[in-house]
Amino acid sequence: MSGHGTSAAPGRTVGGPAHQPRPQRSSAGQALNSLVWAVLLPGSVIVGAVLGQWLTWVGVILMMAAVAVSACLIGGFWHRAGAATLASAAGFALMLFAGPAAYEVYMKTVGEPVDAVVTQVTDRHNRRGPDMYCTVREVGGAHRTYEVSQQENCFGQAETGDHVEIRKDPLGLLDPRLPDSPDQQNTTELTVGITAGLTLVMAAATFYGGRRRRTA
Repeated sequence: MSGHGTSAAPGRTVGGPAHQPRPQRSSAGQALNSLVWAVLLPGSVIVGAVLGQWLTWVGVILMMAAVAVSACLIGGFWHRAGAATLASAAGFALMLFAGPAAYEVYMKTVGEPVDAVVTQVTDRHNRRGPDMYCTVREVGGAHRTYEVSQQENCFGQAETGDHVEIRKDPLGLLDPRLPDSPDQQNTTELTVGITAGLTLVMAAATFYGGRRRRTA
């Protein structure tokens, strides 16, 4: 009496459906995908910081969304908690430095110099400490008056009656900026350098998390 033997093909059980292994993303495709996110996420924070100088809440929402996406994507979908923590921390710090860096570079580069006089300096002290405001009036032209805060470089370096050269936004979207004092030299370069460093950290953490991602 002879029998007929059956053999199962690798990856298949007898009488069951064939098991198809999940296709793996190519190394080049994964690298490109990681690079796209590494550019998109810190880029969104910077764009939000720039918009925040003009439309505060629009910028804040965009920046917070970019940081939240980085945490969910890297930590939740790619399962890289360490990289997610680093990217999120760098993103939060970038929110603080990118806006002032963009404002200072823009005003110093394309801002229109206008002679003005300081008419009042006040300190609206709050729980966080000194909160300086300077009122300046154009010497010529339309004699417009502006009230600028510490965001526009009012730190008490100018006193009432001082003649200063302010920088005005040629588009009229941003408040004028007061000039730097002698002890504020290279502060813009420092702010820009910190912004660039945080951008690279966030981008590198995102790229690393994408390249070393774990799939469920």
